[in-house]
Amino acid sequence: MDRLNVAPSGPMDLPLSLLETGCSGRFELITHPVPGQPFPPQSTLPHGLPPTSLNLETEVEKRYLKDPSWLPIHDTDFAFQKFLKVSQRKVNVDSLLKCTPSQLHSGLSVVRDPTTGMLLDFTEVLLENTGLSSKNSLSFQRQPGPPSESLRGSNTNYPFLPGGMEELSLEQIKKKSELEEDVDFENDLLKIPPGFKVGMDFTDKDAKIAKAEVNLMSLLSTLDDITDLQPETEDKEEGKEREEALKLPRTNSLEDLGIKDALSSSSPTEKGKDGKSKVKENPEENKKWAIPVDVTSPCDDFYKRIPNPAFKWSFELDVFQKQAVMRLEAHDSVFISAHTSAGKTVAAEYAIALSQKHMTRTIYTSPIKALSNQKFRDFKNTFGDVGLLTGDVQISPESSCLIMTTEILRSMLYNGSEVIRDLEWVIFDEVHYINDAERGVVWEEVLIMLPDHVSIILLSATVPNALEFSEWIGRIKKRHIYVISTMKRPVPLEHYLYTGNSTKTQKEMFLLVDAVGNFLTKGYYAAVDAKKERTSKYSQSFGTKSTSQSTTASQDRAVWLTLLNFLSQRQQTPVVAFTFSRSRCDENARSLDSMDLTTSIEKAEIHLFFQKSLSRLQGGDRQLPQILLMRDLLKRGIAVHHSGILPILKEVTEMLFSRGLVKVLFATETFAMGVNMPARTVVFDSIRKHDGTGFRNLLPGEYIQMAGRAGRRGLDATGTVIILCKAGVHEMADLHVMMQGRPTVLQSQFRLTYTMILNLLRVEALRVTDMMRRSFSENHRDTQADEKRISQLKQAMSSLPPLDTEGQLSDLLPYYHTVTELQATTKALQRAILDSVNGMKALSVGRVVVVNNKQHLNALGVILQVSSDSVNRTFTTLIICEKGNEECEGEGTNSNAFPHLYNTALFIPEGPCSHTVQRLKLEDISAITVKTLKVIPDRIIDNYNKRQQPRFRLDPPGQAISMATQELLRLAEASPSGVASLDPVNDLQLKSVDVVEGSMRLRVLQDSLKEFNCIYSPTFAEQFARVKERMSVQEELDKLMFLVSDQSLSLLPEYHQRIKVLQSLQYVDSGGAVQLKGRVACQISSHELLLTELLFENVLSPLAPEESAALLSCLVFTQNTQVEPHITNTLQEGIDRVMSVAQRIGELQRECGIPQTAEEFVGQFKFGLTEVVYCWARGMPFAEIALLTDVQEGTVVRCIQRLDEVLKEVRHAARIVGDSVLGSKMEKASLAIRRDIVFTASLYTH
Repeated sequence: MDRLNVAPSGPMDLPLSLLETGCSGRFELITHPVPGQPFPPQSTLPHGLPPTSLNLETEVEKRYLKDPSWLPIHDTDFAFQKFLKVSQRKVNVDSLLKCTPSQLHSGLSVVRDPTTGMLLDFTEVLLENTGLSSKNSLSFQRQPGPPSESLRGSNTNYPFLPGGMEELSLEQIKKKSELEEDVDFENDLLKIPPGFKVGMDFTDKDAKIAKAEVNLMSLLSTLDDITDLQPETEDKEEGKEREEALKLPRTNSLEDLGIKDALSSSSPTEKGKDGKSKVKENPEENKKWAIPVDVTSPCDDFYKRIPNPAFKWSFELDVFQKQAVMRLEAHDSVFISAHTSAGKTVAAEYAIALSQKHMTRTIYTSPIKALSNQKFRDFKNTFGDVGLLTGDVQISPESSCLIMTTEILRSMLYNGSEVIRDLEWVIFDEVHYINDAERGVVWEEVLIMLPDHVSIILLSATVPNALEFSEWIGRIKKRHIYVISTMKRPVPLEHYLYTGNSTKTQKEMFLLVDAVGNFLTKGYYAAVDAKKERTSKYSQSFGTKSTSQSTTASQDRAVWLTLLNFLSQRQQTPVVAFTFSRSRCDENARSLDSMDLTTSIEKAEIHLFFQKSLSRLQGGDRQLPQILLMRDLLKRGIAVHHSGILPILKEVTEMLFSRGLVKVLFATETFAMGVNMPARTVVFDSIRKHDGTGFRNLLPGEYIQMAGRAGRRGLDATGTVIILCKAGVHEMADLHVMMQGRPTVLQSQFRLTYTMILNLLRVEALRVTDMMRRSFSENHRDTQADEKRISQLKQAMSSLPPLDTEGQLSDLLPYYHTVTELQATTKALQRAILDSVNGMKALSVGRVVVVNNKQHLNALGVILQVSSDSVNRTFTTLIICEKGNEECEGEGTNSNAFPHLYNTALFIPEGPCSHTVQRLKLEDISAITVKTLKVIPDRIIDNYNKRQQPRFRLDPPGQAISMATQELLRLAEASPSGVASLDPVNDLQLKSVDVVEGSMRLRVLQDSLKEFNCIYSPTFAEQFARVKERMSVQEELDKLMFLVSDQSLSLLPEYHQRIKVLQSLQYVDSGGAVQLKGRVACQISSHELLLTELLFENVLSPLAPEESAALLSCLVFTQNTQVEPHITNTLQEGIDRVMSVAQRIGELQRECGIPQTAEEFVGQFKFGLTEVVYCWARGMPFAEIALLTDVQEGTVVRCIQRLDEVLKEVRHAARIVGDSVLGSKMEKASLAIRRDIVFTASLYTH
């Protein structure tokens, strides 16, 4: 509609105006306007009428020319001065006083008639927590952030409070941290804020003397006519007192919370309190978080308990699946550990269906992008409402089920994404990936960071420690985890050895493990014989040939042709051949050029599918050598699958394989990880693989994971697993370990990363030590039990009798410490003597020793026998003693006071000398003397044992015993003050530093003992026993206090080192607050230090977009290449700068104590793909790029895809810093590499 131009009102016009009343569209006509008031239409609403046909020019002029906030104030430019003369700039001081309106503290609530539901009234209700936002609170009560941040969150958001991290209890709030202190608001106020040079002056120049508070009553009582108010206030005061009296008992409930109230509560309530807390703590004590579910008992009442399930399958569920569904219906968390293709996905599907029914969301995370894509397709077909989030793809993120990689979920949790609010389930697939050294830590972080209301479903291959792992999750989340593990395979496996290599020997397949799981040695020896027979025939005709482990290509080809002909005759296809080298995969596939395994109908189907899948590629890309080669192979039913293959070809292969059109697939181990593609037969080319450091045999877990691909449910009765014996038959022990051994246990790969530290530091309420304490690596800590024991020990300490350390006993405590050190030193020396050859020689039969234990004090004995047990070695010894002290009486009188330490006088019996034969531990022998005696041990022991029987008890001792006893007595009487003993250093020739230092220290300590006074006190023994008891309690207490504290965390030293690195690079300040650099580093997921430093040192600014992309490829490329890249000078300079920055960071880390050397740190950045990426970003076709390098096409594509994610991160980081030029440069670089075959969408997502 055209705008009407109304002429300005003249004298002839009627003075009429419109007044809009309310917002219902009613108007009133005003005919008598107030004089001096303008005429335009008016309204009772605060905002006036909606603007009608505004003049655009005046708007622009008003906004950009007259509004001072848009104009620069300090611009001294001549043109600007001229402009000021033309335009009248109105100064509006009020505009400086704008502040954002505070949140409304109340809302309107509707009052309805309870019967009819009619609206009756509105009432105002006060709202709580209105000030909470994603920038200051971990609570779910906070306001949602802007919609643009709802999915990924923002790096300035707080995360939501992780489940199991309790909000602070009152007791913790009362305890002050070392940074807090009581502020005295009168004296010693700090005047200069941190970072400022000058501060405030608080001294009041002419301070008025504050009057004492005025009592209102005293003023009123002066007036006579209001005296009757007095008693009322008294009543009030009485009431107050009563109220206080009523309030008092409530402090006891605070007592229960552990707050020490100022009022010392009386003893009866103390007792009550202890009683109460004991009752409460008992169930906690034996609380097990992981609950194993019995999979053997059938679920007969399944359909009764779940009459209308959220999801129905076309097949009858197994028992373990029913158990899982029942647990999910109860909203419990589960850990399901079962073999591949046992049907773990049932639990995931049911959870997704449940969340759709409950209108909540589910997140499904997987370790591998390919697996995410596959699951997306499967779930999309089943549920429809499914979205996908990976590094480079985002499909319908508003769906109720989101599929993503674990890294993305981690960043969503750290960045407080709004998705977490609606989240009901998180499904972790392939949890055994937590063992991955590089990425395992991500799983732990996500599990720790998940909030309380989210239930967890963990799906894993069979692992031996599922219970332990679930117990850990249960404990950190404070919720039960139900562990459902089944070892049953839906399709049992048979394992064979294959020794054939020609048409004649093609049937040489020997069963090694049958379907029930028995290892058949008969089959093994048959295979060995078959192999041996062939080699012996060969050596008869051609002379011996050294059998090497490796085989030639032609031998390999013969073996494969023979085996595959044999299998296709027996209709054992499709076959997956696991080969642990990419080049070997390709060679094997190429060598089968004469083999054709498909019919003409299948060929046509393959051709059509191949053409249709590649139709989205540009013309040139369809002619890539790899694609042409693969097309030729696929038509004959052969395919290759490894990381060097282009992603689109891998997907074509997977889809054709699942349709049964690929008959033989040569694959590396990655094919077995998660990609759910079962085959009829699995063949192992070898059982050794290279794991990045060296060659080793396959681990049982790896073997089971790969072998588990054999046997398709519902199609095959058994799955066949074949191990090729190309050079010779493998060792039986190796095979047995690999097939029957325990799978790998789940182990923590938790490590500290800078991103994690910075993300937690920027949120005050979360501490890095909390994260470390909750990691699986610290799972052995049982803090609750320790804290309970601590409180028991503290009580025990308070009930111990007080110490008497007056007068003579004043040096009792130093004496105790000296004695304990003496004991420890002696023990260490004895251990050294026992472990040495000379020591054992000295402690042989006939050696005279000094014995001290509960029964004997400095008694001489002679060794009769030494036990052969090297761990707890015992010495059978004949010892002299008082008549009547032959039996071991348990506690001696003053066993606690160690009198032998300061009293070296040997024991000489006062009455007739008797003897006893005892087994002594090394601790009981306090000295090895230089003397030996000739004894007949067997005779002595036999005689002694005989006299222990009741009827021979009174017989006189035999001659051998009498002689030995007399000898010992004579020795003791000859030198009553002590016999010379063997010195470990000089006599036993133990020259190690520890022993030498120990024996010197021992002498010093022994000499110092004689100087103590307390030993002469009459009450010494009793007091010493008290000290010992108190000290033993104290030591245990200290030990537990250490275990409970953060100081015992194994990663704590490394945390301090990393904080030191961050402080020196100014990512955090000395108080631990995250600075701008730290905020930037939070945006970056890997190599955060290097990237942030490059950003702040402007390394990327001088480079063109394609050059910066090429330079950053060093962060994502991890292989070594043989080809030297040809690059421009600016790029070479860039590389040198990157290297020098990396070198600097590496050296700094080394200085701060991190064990990685600077060379190792620099070595992880590889520049082999710089030329490739540079040319790709400048538009070179892929076919030409592939010729520039020896890196395989698939790897190049994956690196460029990951590079795109890095460029996005740098773009975000540049925005935070405010470097818009670099941001747009990164965007250009990103657009330059996002093209053609590298960024072809996945077949699974379209």
